[in-house]
Amino acid sequence: MIRPRPGIGVRLLLAQTTVLLAGAATVWIVAAIVGPPLFREHLHRAGVSAESNEQMHAEEAYTYATAISIGVALAVSALAALVVTWYFSRRLQRSVTEVSVAAAAVADGRYDVRVPLPQLGDDFDALARAFNQMAGRLESVESTRRRLFGDLAHEIRTPVSVLEAYVEAVEDGVKTLDPETIAMLRDQTRRIVRFSDDVAALAQAEEGHASIAPTSVAPGSLIAAAVAGAADRFAAKGVTVRSHVGDDLPRLWADPDRLAQVLGNLLDNSLRHTPQGGRVDVAATADDSQLTITVTDSGDGIAAEHLPHVFERFYRVDAARDRDHGGAGIGLAIAKALIEAHRGRIALSSDGPGTGTTFTVTLPIGHDGR
Repeated sequence: MIRPRPGIGVRLLLAQTTVLLAGAATVWIVAAIVGPPLFREHLHRAGVSAESNEQMHAEEAYTYATAISIGVALAVSALAALVVTWYFSRRLQRSVTEVSVAAAAVADGRYDVRVPLPQLGDDFDALARAFNQMAGRLESVESTRRRLFGDLAHEIRTPVSVLEAYVEAVEDGVKTLDPETIAMLRDQTRRIVRFSDDVAALAQAEEGHASIAPTSVAPGSLIAAAVAGAADRFAAKGVTVRSHVGDDLPRLWADPDRLAQVLGNLLDNSLRHTPQGGRVDVAATADDSQLTITVTDSGDGIAAEHLPHVFERFYRVDAARDRDHGGAGIGLAIAKALIEAHRGRIALSSDGPGTGTTFTVTLPIGHDGR
């Protein structure tokens, strides 16, 4: 059997006792070796003859006084050390126990547990804050994981259910494999393929620099190509898309394919949420340190409470509307991961529903991407 080790209170008490004993021994040795010769010398200077009764009684008094003084000091010190050690050990033990119990709760999957600050100094307070921060992040990760699996199940269930229903209808003779049925089956299979491609793209984007192959890029040409590639889709919906890019923009050290993917996702998002007759403008400006690209639409806009969550995986401001438009809620998460892999930033602003939205991408200018 493993013998239990002493707790922190016992260890502190033993440490204090060791210090006290070492101090008492040192004082006793000094008093026994150094004190008597000095005392005799002062007696001789005072006129007390050696080997006299006066010297003997004085030395005995000195010895008794020294022993009593050291004994009383040791007793008082031991009592004070015991009280102080007991007080701080209880506080330390309580703090350690709280962290231990909270850690066990986190290990059991209860991520909402938090520990109070022990007020035992910056080190212990920093430990408590770090633990609470860890628990908060784990709680957020767990919440995201649950929502992720729920959204994954929903996204896959819908087209699979449609496919299953059509296959059963064909088997039962209710429907035939006419062009309309085949077109419906193809639409659903394409939806599954598109969703799997989006998930794979998000996973690859979040790998960070491993998915980035930087080279010298002309931002104006990249934006023009992205706008031209989306022009037909915009024209089909009756939405105007325009670019406002100067000719003197500095070149970027970036991955052109990944930036094209980001611009494509932002344009697709703006197109999805801009009604017929609306407008989308793409602009780019630069200063000495960074390039700024904005994609502004005159579409639905976003309420303030949704803005902090727009770039989260599978997040939708209006889930039913987005699913009807074919969006899986991944495009903006992919864009954010790719921009951050370029050491850039992406942000979204909107004054509320019906006021349109503006995406702002900032990228560092420099050969090394910094």
